[in-house]
Amino acid sequence: MSFSQAWPRNTAQPAPLDTRIRMETPEGIDLVLRPAGLLSRSLAFTIDLLIRGAMLIALFFLLKALGEFGTGLFVLALFLVNWWYMVLFEVLHQGRTPGKQILGLRVVHDDGTPVGWSASLLRNLLRFVDMLPFGYTVGAFACLQHPLFKRLGDLAAGTLVIYRDTPMPRPVLPQVPGVVAPLVLTIEEQRAVLSFAERQEALAPARAQELAGILIAPLQMPTHMPAEHAVDHLNGIARGLAGSA
Repeated sequence: MSFSQAWPRNTAQPAPLDTRIRMETPEGIDLVLRPAGLLSRSLAFTIDLLIRGAMLIALFFLLKALGEFGTGLFVLALFLVNWWYMVLFEVLHQGRTPGKQILGLRVVHDDGTPVGWSASLLRNLLRFVDMLPFGYTVGAFACLQHPLFKRLGDLAAGTLVIYRDTPMPRPVLPQVPGVVAPLVLTIEEQRAVLSFAERQEALAPARAQELAGILIAPLQMPTHMPAEHAVDHLNGIARGLAGSA
């Protein structure tokens, strides 16, 4: 029974249990995005602010020796760092400034595509509105009120700050010769055998032997087979199912 069938149409459906949003790309690929909240975004911005401050202090002392010419260069650098630091990193580094990189965040368009020049420039130019009247008060209020934690700059530019999920490592099967299963396995049985082999390293030897004893009966393996041999045989079947030699 589907959720829509279980929940009457005339009653309000409950809010989602988390902030994950699912969308489908034009190529038919499902994307699951996790919008970043106020705390992680604030920490990322603080890190970027400290980096910019360190850059400007270093430039100030380097250009100070050039006199008035150095002062002019510093004013130009002040403008570039304050207004283009975020834009350049977001566009050229897959939506990640150094602060976002450390916190595992990135900026994307609302449809999950990489952020472009116009969107990044607009969201960062509107920071002066989000900063009003002081300390990002407007931006923090808008972020807390929006279901996807958007500040005004994000709303205007159609952007979203999300967590950058790292790909899951591919499970490693035990290094044993692959063997052919003694009978045709159903999808559920194949998943059970593969899951057993993939979890091999996380299991204690006694636990692995116990699980192997449960699996050998449906696979028509001799029940009197020693437990350690059953473990190796199941691992071999798993490598055979995965196409590993």
